[in-house]
Amino acid sequence: MEVKVSPTRMQLLRLKKRLRMAERGHKLLKDKRDELMKKFLDLIRQERALRGQVEAALAEIVPAFLQAKAAMSREAMEEAFMVPKVSCGIEVTTKTVMNVRVPEFSWLGGEPKDVYSYGFHGTSAALDDAVAGLAKVLPRMAELAEVEKSIELLADEIEKTRRRVNALEYVLIPNLKNTARYITMKLDEMERGNLTRLMKVKDIVRAKEA
Repeated sequence: MEVKVSPTRMQLLRLKKRLRMAERGHKLLKDKRDELMKKFLDLIRQERALRGQVEAALAEIVPAFLQAKAAMSREAMEEAFMVPKVSCGIEVTTKTVMNVRVPEFSWLGGEPKDVYSYGFHGTSAALDDAVAGLAKVLPRMAELAEVEKSIELLADEIEKTRRRVNALEYVLIPNLKNTARYITMKLDEMERGNLTRLMKVKDIVRAKEA
């Protein structure tokens, strides 16, 4: 669809200026899209490594916990976790990646040496392994959550940027070029018409003088 404008030189100048701005914006958006893709792929590789570590740790923790649950009574299990020994938390801030605000999780609990909130009498050694393993993997899980959310936000931004690039490349810029070509043709046609009329006027004047 062409941009509807009057075929004047002023409109042509405005159109060419708008075309230059659209082409410059198109280049900037393409550069942004490419850089976002690099960041996105880096995060994907980081996520895969972290997920592998977390899943490997959980693969050891869950069987140990199930073993402890089978060896202990329900009351003993609930009593063991009734009063926590340590506390932990996550501080959530944001950072900017290519003008995209992504979360940044800071683990506040550290990796305490003594995480057992129960005595060793009446509890299973497998429970100790599960609790110790969970204390070590929790910071990794927080880091994994941060990376996965960042991936989601970057993917959304990449899709938005891709649509804008395509709109400029395949719709706006071609339409502006077609309209500029149309105006140029109209102006040339008007100039030829004016030249033809001028020549006719000269011929008439010469005929009268003769």
